Amino acid sequence: MKKQLLSAVLSAGLFLGAAGQADAAVIHQRARHHYVQHSSSIKHKRHMKTVKRVGVGAAGGAAIGALAGGGKGAGIGALAGAGAGALYDRHQKHKGR
Repeated sequence: MKKQLLSAVLSAGLFLGAAGQADAAVIHQRARHHYVQHSSSIKHKRHMKTVKRVGVGAAGGAAIGALAGGGKGAGIGALAGAGAGALYDRHQKHKGR
């Protein structure tokens, strides 16, 4: 019972913490030649957001899986969390369309 409660609290904390800080680290800078910098910086920033979202999902899944099932559970949880992070990233990229 104690393990399940700890797992539920940890998963809720990871989920809410990752959702709240997803866009907190965006830094806006002005470029002299906006038309030159625009295409390369947007492509780079989009990939970094994808890596961050998938990585947070994988780390959260691994932590919960380790609590639930040890080493093998951590691997399965990491895969499931990475998949969930990729789905979330795809949802966020297509949000305005």
